This record gives sequence, C-alpha cells and structure tokens, in this order.
Amino acid sequence: MPNPRLPGILVLENIRSLHNVGAIFRTADAAHVQRLILAGTTPKPPRHEIDKTALGAVETVPWEWTSRLNRYLRERKQEGYHLYALEQTGTAVDIFSADLLFPFILIAGHEREGVSRETLAECPVHLELPMRGESAHSLNVSTAAAIALYEFGRRFWYHSPK
Repeated sequence: MPNPRLPGILVLENIRSLHNVGAIFRTADAAHVQRLILAGTTPKPPRHEIDKTALGAVETVPWEWTSRLNRYLRERKQEGYHLYALEQTGTAVDIFSADLLFPFILIAGHEREGVSRETLAECPVHLELPMRGESAHSLNVSTAAAIALYEFGRRFWYHSPK
C-alpha cells in the first residue's frame, strides 16, 4: 500500500527557471505532497529542461496550472487549508519555530521578486528560513522550497497524532 500523501499543496508563483521547476517537481515527489500548482508565468510541462531535472516526477506528482492564483487560494482557504508564503517580510516567522497547521498551502515565488504582494496579502503567515551567514541573504527557490516542505513533513510525520 502506498504511503499517504503529506496533506499540503505547494504553489510556484512566477518561477522563471525551468531547472528550478524541475527540481521542485522532484522535491514534491520526494516529500509526497498532495499537489503542485504552477501559477502565473511559471513554465509547465512538457518541457525537456523540466523533465531532465525532475527525473520522472512530472509523471508522479499531481499538478495543475492556474492563471487565477488568488481565486484558487481563496477557494482552498474555504476548504480549510492554511496558507503560508515562503518569503522574507517584516512579519515573517522563522519556519522552525512557527506553528504549522495542516492541511497547508505553501507558496514559493519568483527567484528575484519573491511572492507577489497580492498573494502575500492572501497569506496570514509568512515563513522564512533563518540566514546565518554574512553574504547570503536568501537561498535558491528550489532549495528553500525543499527545506520548507521537509519541515512541514517532519512536523506531520513525526510530531502529529496519526
């Protein structure tokens, strides 16, 4: 019997890099999320560059594309999903000390611009990864999404009642 999916949706908003999209497909498969949403200008399969990095995950991860992200988020919120933006803002909370609730939607944004203001406004909680170094102010979006998904997974698989 296959493992149940992590009760969460990962959203990619306006990601530019085909490599990042492929890497995130692979991470979404490894973390076994319910669904991956590609939004806005995020490139979508079939694309050779995505498939090359995803290593088959495009076929195993349920995914869809939407041009109406904020509507999608409001509908899921009405269904009981908790919305989190992965973004460094003035109100962002360190993900490792945040109260993470399930089911969740985690939104990762554009490599330079981040999550859009409109989407940030839909999310009551902004999460960030602590940056301890001196020159790096952020991580690559595929790396940050992987760390964040695995923190949700750690909390769900190891710390919540089943």
